[in-house]
Amino acid sequence: MDDDLRDRVNRLTDRAEIYDCMQRYARGIDRQDRALLRSAYHDGAIDDHVGFVGEVDDFIDWALAYHGSQTRYQHYLLNHTADIDGDEAHAETYYLFIGTDREPANHMTISGGRYVDRLERRDGRWAIVDRVCLVEFMNESQSLLTDDAIAMVPGAGTPRHDRTDASYDRPLAASRTAAAVVDQTSQG
Repeated sequence: MDDDLRDRVNRLTDRAEIYDCMQRYARGIDRQDRALLRSAYHDGAIDDHVGFVGEVDDFIDWALAYHGSQTRYQHYLLNHTADIDGDEAHAETYYLFIGTDREPANHMTISGGRYVDRLERRDGRWAIVDRVCLVEFMNESQSLLTDDAIAMVPGAGTPRHDRTDASYDRPLAASRTAAAVVDQTSQG
């Protein structure tokens, strides 16, 4: 492999590993998986995150407690850039967050913004050293889609915010029984 191709492959590998770090953050927080969430950060990392500024382990305690007060929540990762300089990188990742609180029931927050990160590669692993969460917009409202309504949807499945979620099943085995389907044409 010539030097130019090797450099390109290394650069693409670094970008993929940095994006994987962002994915570990989002999945870790949504599944309440402390170890996975923690793997997105290096020891001593600082997170400045919508009302919290401090070290990573304190941030994780704060974030998991906040999401523990919600019935449904997801972090979506959108546009992503990474400027890489050796073993240091600066990344910007747009996010969309949707969460529904237990109390008051069905209070929904939708927010969007950007995670601006400084990452380092230490011992071959890219992880966050400094994070600033910038909120671009936020809207709060009452969710019309309640937990009870979701439970009535045939075959909707039961999402979990822990390691009992289907996404951890290895091997995953989909149900082999057909869900009851309502024939819309006969309801006229």
